Amino acid sequence: MENRRVQIAAQGLGLAAISYDSPAVLKAFADREHVGFPLLSDTDSKVIRSYGILNEGVEKGTFTYGIPHPGTYLLDAGGVVVAKYLFRRFGLAGEKREAVDAKYLKFSLAGGEGTLRPNQRVSLAVDIRLPRRMHVYAPGVTGYLPISLKLADSPAWTSDPVTFPAAKLMRLEAIHETVPVYEGRLQLLDTITLSGPQQIERLLDGERMLTVAGELRYQACDDRRCYVPETVPVKWKLKVLPFDRIRAPENLRRK
Repeated sequence: MENRRVQIAAQGLGLAAISYDSPAVLKAFADREHVGFPLLSDTDSKVIRSYGILNEGVEKGTFTYGIPHPGTYLLDAGGVVVAKYLFRRFGLAGEKREAVDAKYLKFSLAGGEGTLRPNQRVSLAVDIRLPRRMHVYAPGVTGYLPISLKLADSPAWTSDPVTFPAAKLMRLEAIHETVPVYEGRLQLLDTITLSGPQQIERLLDGERMLTVAGELRYQACDDRRCYVPETVPVKWKLKVLPFDRIRAPENLRRK
């Protein structure tokens, strides 16, 4: 969140985090990690309970009892919850773009900038721009090659099904067929879940970068012909840091 604090503020959104830790513990953490947004203390977990996210799997009487299930809530100006994302943490595809050369179309890659942690989820995007009078086939087409994005298998992550935009139906009068296609601009989005620290540590390079590789496959057509199918390699470089395991000074810790 700190890495994206400026972008979040630019969207007109405020940002705060809440935990069961004391103000002193939160200050020690914020100073160490240079956190610039408010960290709110809910030492009796009253707010955590009111949102229904108390982790009941933690044994009562232990020092960790009172922690919440991780989640993000989006509130409107009146304090009404309008969206919530629980149990999983997401990195969002951002503004950084890396252009890739390809035949018959232009596309760029986005997502994964900033720093990530093991077990985090991150969305990776392929933004495509097709020339005028050019199209590619959408998933669900019969008898033609649809556009696809496939990431390589890796013990470092698991991949969700790719999200495709809504397709347009095109009538091919010459052969009396109606097919789903994409024209103009479109975005393919693949959300991955990073593996735990034990699996991912051995797959990082010396700068703690993880390469997520895959391929974009498509067949471009214009109003006169369809061209030979193309397969273009794609890759994202993700910075993955270890969890912060430094504890607060002993005199500040929850007993």
